[in-house]
Amino acid sequence: MKHYKVAIIGATGMVGQRFSLLLENHPWFEVVALAASPSSAGKKYRDAVDGRWAMSAPVPAKLADMTVLDAEADLERIAGMVDFVFCAVNMKKDEIKALEERYAKAEVPVISNNSAHRFTPDVPMIIPEINPEHADIIAAQKKRLGTKRGFIAVKSNCSLQSYVPALHPLKKFGVSKVAVSTYQAISGAGKTFERMPEILDNIIPFIGGEEEKSEREPLKIWGHIEDNQIALTNTPVITAQCLRVPVSDGHTAAVFVSFDKKPSKEEILQAWAEFSGEPQKLGLPSAPKQFLHYFEEDNRPQAKLDRNLENGMAVSVGRLRDDILFDYKFVCLSHNTLRGAAGGAVLMAELLAAKGYFNESL
Repeated sequence: MKHYKVAIIGATGMVGQRFSLLLENHPWFEVVALAASPSSAGKKYRDAVDGRWAMSAPVPAKLADMTVLDAEADLERIAGMVDFVFCAVNMKKDEIKALEERYAKAEVPVISNNSAHRFTPDVPMIIPEINPEHADIIAAQKKRLGTKRGFIAVKSNCSLQSYVPALHPLKKFGVSKVAVSTYQAISGAGKTFERMPEILDNIIPFIGGEEEKSEREPLKIWGHIEDNQIALTNTPVITAQCLRVPVSDGHTAAVFVSFDKKPSKEEILQAWAEFSGEPQKLGLPSAPKQFLHYFEEDNRPQAKLDRNLENGMAVSVGRLRDDILFDYKFVCLSHNTLRGAAGGAVLMAELLAAKGYFNESL
């Protein structure tokens, strides 16, 4: 595999920090630039994150002395250094949309962790095991942008990546209705316990925008390409509630599901056990060998025990049982800053790299 030079845009935030750790020794991707806001620009990376480093592992030695660039002012300089960028900035949505399009129009592919472009019709929102074919829309997007190499691809919201993967292999049974409650870790808000004292001994029953994302984004992920855009599907109907809970990492989902034709429990378990996708077939570096892991124990999955399964890139499922209102109910778990954020974006980049989307010839 060709090696690619990359930048992390928004390198000082929590997701940017996670990117730095994941990419420190990546076999395909080499970080050659770090960028953030003007307040961090000009500082060594170790100094820019001093007092706000939220990872358990130390600042990567390879990046610690790298000078942080200005994500906006140094855009042309960055564009001349890299094959593509990872973007995880903390800005207003319209500012993020404009910034990512600037990078794309500078002929730099953008792999985005941000939500700003998730419903731009020709921007693919990819969970690599579920809808890799949505990358086909990139050709139409480049035509709209007037670019040869530059484009934007986004990952989905971190919370739905706990339960959408478990629903996906069940779609062959006709998933019709879904109710889900997500119990979301504080790292999803970019916080640690030290920086979010209000969460201790507490649950906060509102996370701005999360419920709408959980209900709408799967409809794009399960949609199809039509007339140079991704058309949303209209099934299943999804209703969601999202709560912030005192957990450091790991989003848990309680899922209730009905089918057009109710499968047996054995059929569901078999579908989960046998499911794999393009990342597994291609042997991508960040891909879990087994995407979905089912636990027979009644008290699993647990965030503290299971969030790091397969380097935090697998999804855990448990407690499958009949329900009196829906057909079945079960519990899911995923690591929100790995599978749900930076890790999912790195895996998407690996998929696009394997398919040649970062090559000059495209």
